[in-house]
Amino acid sequence: MGNGYVVPAIVVVTLVTVGIGFYGLRLARTTSDFLVASRAVSPTWNAAAIGGEYLSAASFLGVAGLILKYGVDVLWYPVGFAAGYLALLLFVAAPLRRSGAFTLPDFCEVRLGSRRLRKLATVFVIFIGWLYLVPQLQGAGLTMATVAGSPYPVGALLVAVVVTTNVALGGMRAITFVQAFQYWLKLTALAVPAIFLALQWQADARPAVTPPDGPAFRTATTVVVEHRATLTFPDGDVREVRPGDRVEFAAGDPVPEVAGGTATGAADWLLPDTAGDDDRGLFATYSLILATFLGTMGLPHVLVRFYTNPDGAAARRTTLVVLALVGVFYLLPTIYGVLGRIYTPQLLVTGQTDAVVVLLPGAVLGGGPTGRLLAALVAAGAFAAFLSTSSGLLTSVAGVISTDVFGRGSVRGFRLATVIAGGVPAVLALNVSGLDVSQVVGLAFAVAASSFCPLLVLGIWWRGLTDLGAAAGVLVGGGAAVGAVLLTVLGPPLSGWPATLTTQPAAWTVPLAFTVMVAVSMATRRRLPADVGVTMLRLHAPETLRL
Repeated sequence: MGNGYVVPAIVVVTLVTVGIGFYGLRLARTTSDFLVASRAVSPTWNAAAIGGEYLSAASFLGVAGLILKYGVDVLWYPVGFAAGYLALLLFVAAPLRRSGAFTLPDFCEVRLGSRRLRKLATVFVIFIGWLYLVPQLQGAGLTMATVAGSPYPVGALLVAVVVTTNVALGGMRAITFVQAFQYWLKLTALAVPAIFLALQWQADARPAVTPPDGPAFRTATTVVVEHRATLTFPDGDVREVRPGDRVEFAAGDPVPEVAGGTATGAADWLLPDTAGDDDRGLFATYSLILATFLGTMGLPHVLVRFYTNPDGAAARRTTLVVLALVGVFYLLPTIYGVLGRIYTPQLLVTGQTDAVVVLLPGAVLGGGPTGRLLAALVAAGAFAAFLSTSSGLLTSVAGVISTDVFGRGSVRGFRLATVIAGGVPAVLALNVSGLDVSQVVGLAFAVAASSFCPLLVLGIWWRGLTDLGAAAGVLVGGGAAVGAVLLTVLGPPLSGWPATLTTQPAAWTVPLAFTVMVAVSMATRRRLPADVGVTMLRLHAPETLRL
């Protein structure tokens, strides 16, 4: 791109992140500091930190890219991502904090007294954490390649090294300050350019987002194809293109239709997808809503932050503030996706729609100082998204490896676990670069919704849950979701109902998990913990009773 401001902006964000991490290191001394910041984080600080780690590459890049590509169908992603905190507020936040647990496996043992269930929960925490980490590193590689022209591995490895160093040195205490700072940086990095973009759109006489003939190229454009695709032109001509092919378009030429579901027509982009006459589109939509709404309460890196609150009331206040912060943020990626239809239609051909956020300021405002500065600000915000979310994920995975795999729970064990927890997804990210960021994150939500969501809801609100019931539900529901994820990412291309059931599995895996947990628990009532009444009282009684 030739933007000399981008690399300095990313360097500044990286150095500030490391500097704040070293400041937090001065306050991190005990194992409790590393795992849960000694349970002394105020609701306001914690809410900003949760916003920082939750608003990931899927939020910063992926949502805008999906809106550009598919239209209104995918607005359920930001709605579900934000609304998930409402479910967390209503059902989980305060009781989870009152449990006194450090991690999700801790909660399993506190509530059901089963070491085997604890080990099973450990496996799922690690899988979900790594599945969520890979798209963060993938997004970093994409951003650096797009805005700085560096090879894809550079951005992925840079984020992996910086985050691993920060977490290993300061743990939860250090990254709380880092993530709170990065939330406000990400909000600024999207909000300020969005104002300039909207003003320029107004100055351009407000070109239609969905013209009757579909999106068109505003200027003469040469598209370099990066993935094999089939293009269908308005005159009916069909052309197969391969990586490296160059396709020339004159100003005013319509964007060809790309095989694979890209919505180029106005009606396709504006109206919900029906996917034929068999309700597959409706099923996929409900499945997505279920995954995002219930998956939030099962994400280990989100839940671990509620262990850092002083008490249950503070956990509820934290969640309420998070709802406001996240809701404001999600208004912005939608603007970028909509304007991308007008100013960056070439991304519909190249398939690199996740890059719309970082390319849009330059495309709208040109190569002048304003456009270049705003592009650098967006790139810095994107990098902050990768760093903050990766920090939270790495802390939750490292904490579980340290306490449940190594069995030490020491500062030294936590640091070794951090290196391992950061190394595996880095290797995976280097070998997986062509997946939609938001879709991979959506699959992580589906696994969380099908495993930990039923475990937490029933464990907190139903005294009849047994260890065998919980384990069976996690294995069947969570295992089915994991199978769908592996088939989607590694398996052959599918079509029809098999494709819908595997790419959006939550609508059948979540009810399956709840059903199995309840049925097996009722069949094994004799395995109810003897102290279940005391445990349930501790989860729901106000802290003022000091039980």
